[in-house]
Amino acid sequence: MSGIVGLYNLNGQSIDSEHLNDAMKSISHRGPDASNVWSQDTVGMAHCLLWTTPESLLEHLPMLSGDRSLVLTADARIDNREELVAKLDIANKPLEKITDSELILIAYSHWGEHCVEHLIGDFAFAIWDQPQQKLFCARDHLGVKPLYYFYDPEHTFCFASEMKALLTFPWISQNINERRIADYLRNSVNDVTDTVYSNISRLPPAHTLVVSAAYGARLEQYWMLDPSHSLEMDSDEAYANAFFDLFAEAVHCRLRSAFPIGAHLSGGLDSSSVTCVARHLLAESGADPLHTFSNVFDIVEECDERPYINTVLHQGGLIAHYTYPDRVGPLARWQDMLQPREEPCLNGGNGYLVWILNQAAQTAGVRVSLDGFDGDTTVSHGFNRFAELLQQERWQEFAAEARCLAERLEGSPNPLVVQYFLPYLTELARSWRWIAFHQAIAQMSQHFRLPCKRLWLHGIKAILPSRMLRLGQDLRRRYAEDQEASSLIHPLFDQRTQTDTAVQSGRRGLPSQTSQRDEALMTVREAQWAMLTSPGLTLLLELQDIAAAAHSIEARHPFLDKRLVEFCLALPSHQKLHQGWSRIILRRAMKGFLPHEIQWRAGKMDMKPSFIKGLRQQNRALLDNVMTHDMEKIQDYVGLASLRKSYDRLTSGAAASDRDLMAVWTGTALALWQRQIESASLANSTESNSSVQLSLN
Repeated sequence: MSGIVGLYNLNGQSIDSEHLNDAMKSISHRGPDASNVWSQDTVGMAHCLLWTTPESLLEHLPMLSGDRSLVLTADARIDNREELVAKLDIANKPLEKITDSELILIAYSHWGEHCVEHLIGDFAFAIWDQPQQKLFCARDHLGVKPLYYFYDPEHTFCFASEMKALLTFPWISQNINERRIADYLRNSVNDVTDTVYSNISRLPPAHTLVVSAAYGARLEQYWMLDPSHSLEMDSDEAYANAFFDLFAEAVHCRLRSAFPIGAHLSGGLDSSSVTCVARHLLAESGADPLHTFSNVFDIVEECDERPYINTVLHQGGLIAHYTYPDRVGPLARWQDMLQPREEPCLNGGNGYLVWILNQAAQTAGVRVSLDGFDGDTTVSHGFNRFAELLQQERWQEFAAEARCLAERLEGSPNPLVVQYFLPYLTELARSWRWIAFHQAIAQMSQHFRLPCKRLWLHGIKAILPSRMLRLGQDLRRRYAEDQEASSLIHPLFDQRTQTDTAVQSGRRGLPSQTSQRDEALMTVREAQWAMLTSPGLTLLLELQDIAAAAHSIEARHPFLDKRLVEFCLALPSHQKLHQGWSRIILRRAMKGFLPHEIQWRAGKMDMKPSFIKGLRQQNRALLDNVMTHDMEKIQDYVGLASLRKSYDRLTSGAAASDRDLMAVWTGTALALWQRQIESASLANSTESNSSVQLSLN
């Protein structure tokens, strides 16, 4: 892992290296082992290096090509090294002496801007091409490595690994982008390029950006997931074997390290799969044992996963470390998690669990940390298979699958009927397919003993004129005037930013958000593709990066290997959900590696009880302080009356709804972030005044 910064003065002015030094110092935690600044005329780059791979010990960045015509700065790990060496015919030195940065630079020399199409791994890099007088920037396929930039065509272009580095440049304002605040409060993302600062953008995953003083800026997408690609194999065993080969390779190429390696082990299917395969591969190579880091709960025992964690540890070959989040509460590290010059987000309440694990890993001397991040999305639970079965009129299979899943989760199949069958029924009514509508009701009534009359009324409601529906809503509203809005966002702020978002979306050509009804009608592949290409995934990856970088650790995510993602998306739905078992291909593939108790585990522990207890007890004083002193900071964004009612219900000791929890958490995070911004501004003002006073003296 590294920190990178770059500056290109488009107005012809020479680079002031102090600007690059200041920016690099702000992200020195990303690379405490080495740092360097290079500049020439109108272009400059800075780099701070964290040694992780054996080859990184040989790296000197920014790196110049042999003829000094190209200059590279990179935060990169390249996984298809042998393939690239063969393609590029690099025979002048052994593979272990070739750094990842050197591979990127040679690839650019050979393929130019198309070099990214040949790279596999996690990377964000920039190359100054002196002969063509252009700066070429690129970000990896899924967006594991972050890259932010500022662009003023009349003045300058600059980029960095973190926004805080860009904000050290005096010409970049800290004006807040209210659209992004609104997205945060709505728990949605409308534009992946948007950040919380008006003048700063993010380079989207799988994109390149070329900037030149002569021709301006050009943003291009070099890769995208193909939702039309499908795989067909002869047997379940063939699918499982193919999956395992790709998964083992995804883990293997992330084990390249010159230092101790760690893994987050929660006891769930994903993290346990990564841990068990990594342990096996390390043992085969004769490497040191894998360190594991696990959150355990002594106080809130209903959250404790230790029985499952221990089934993995008892197999041996691991060095176990435990952390205890229920002793500190979810706001224990809020000053670190809510950095004033990054996004105002606490990762849905679970961010502190990752921070605590990374802190323990840093203490243990670990620099590379594996995890099971987003295995759910890559492998897919396959629940939209229910939508597919309905559309194919496979009623008996739908009923059998629903009953099996309900049995696994110890619940009722009725929620599945509501989630998938009712939207399907609505679609039939709206398309006036009344014969199919009648047959669907007859079939589902037979399998689930549902009242036919109620199902018919549901269909009729779908085709009523909108004015009649509005009349019914108005009548219901008369009896619910004292109910708060379902959203935390202030109504006026909501209205203003909704209009602004609509204008921006139209200008950028963005697709509209998928409605809940449409989501329930998607095929498995459509729903999985939407998740894998969601801007929300990009933001979550950046939060993972911030949490790791703050502890000088490189987070590596085997489930987000491009090759594995492409394979899993192409799988038929019966390889994702079968007889009530979600992610069935992973379960089959891990036979002989995972303990049986985890391989066939249906769910996971709910962390909510510890989260609630932490807010009510360990973090109560801070929570009360925020509600008393910081609400005016967010009053233009948040409906304070609604927030206070949620806060009162949460702190009263009564059962707290998910809505109340998220309202309090989101509002508190935003208020604390604003507090951090004010403190940073005050500190900067004091520092500036002191400098002025010293110069006067």
